Amino acid sequence: MGFNYYMPTRIFFGAGSVKKLAKTRLPGKKALLITGGSSTTKLGYVDLVRSLLTQAGADSVLYDQVQPNPTIDSVRACAALAREQGCDFVVGLGGGSSIDTAKATAVAAANPGDYWDYVYGGTGGGKRMEHDPLPIVAITTTAGTGTEADPWMVVTHGEEKIGSGGDKTFPTLSIVDPELMSTVPPRMTAYQGFDALFHAVEGYIATIASPITDMYALRSIELIGKSLPRAVADGMDMDARADVALANTLSGFVESMSSCVSEHSIEHALSAFHPKLTHGAGLIMLSLAYFETLLGVCDERFIDMARALGKTDANRAEDFLEALADLQRACGVDDLRMSEFGITEEKFGDYADNARATMGALFKLDRKQLSREDVIDILRRSYR
Repeated sequence: MGFNYYMPTRIFFGAGSVKKLAKTRLPGKKALLITGGSSTTKLGYVDLVRSLLTQAGADSVLYDQVQPNPTIDSVRACAALAREQGCDFVVGLGGGSSIDTAKATAVAAANPGDYWDYVYGGTGGGKRMEHDPLPIVAITTTAGTGTEADPWMVVTHGEEKIGSGGDKTFPTLSIVDPELMSTVPPRMTAYQGFDALFHAVEGYIATIASPITDMYALRSIELIGKSLPRAVADGMDMDARADVALANTLSGFVESMSSCVSEHSIEHALSAFHPKLTHGAGLIMLSLAYFETLLGVCDERFIDMARALGKTDANRAEDFLEALADLQRACGVDDLRMSEFGITEEKFGDYADNARATMGALFKLDRKQLSREDVIDILRRSYR
């Protein structure tokens, strides 16, 4: 048994913790504040964060055009703005799209060439960074990606949606304030919560799981099973919001030290071809067929996860699938249809090929090696 443990991010967690930004030591004097803009602006979060940065002694420049499934174009625009304005750190405010864009901008603004030059996989250049990225502050307003507690970022370039990152792209500081999540709509709360769940689940069954990641993963799964339906039913239930937020941060720890597996590769292909597909929704639609494919491979771990989800008498691997289906029904997301997102059966082979070409490394961490035909079969059984 052996593992590496490295988690350099300082995390402020809890209701009201965003206010600590005003009194903390920031990693620079001028921030590029990166956000999607619409909800964070309407809710007053952008003005609040800029005021807190000012109180902490930092100026800020705003970029508020990040889209869901962030694109290389946003990263390029942010990097150019950071250079032009002399920003010496970046702040990602919002969900995974904003924070991932901030991480990618931190790389691109500090290094020559284009961000894609430093991406491994697909058409990425696979170069090593010449300079350390700009420091990153992450302020999450959703509970889904765990990106505030891991070094990874996912950026879309054409029909390639590729994750990358390393030790230098951990946030310096992350703020996880459940009060900032209270207005997330029920459907998005569910999608985000299941994204966090699958980070923990996949990290638990990955071949590089360790005793440390197992501990975080099972606690994350337990918190989501207990509280996600409550957070979906009542967004102002702050105890439930805090549980799901903690589950999400714990799943980020899991991703930092273990890894997602090929379920994420397959979904990245789907949302690369169909950018309006919310990542969590894609994972939900794939999940039952995907995990059914792994029955007989890591059954004891499936039983552990079923118990964590609340099926305390679980003694079969199939109990995990039943618990997962129950949770989907409890959160009102058991009726999703791939066809409604533009996914077509004719492209199953293209999706399978894209998953392998862009995120093929995750397939190597599966406990059962999936063939192209296996991936197509998962898509076929998931489709409606």
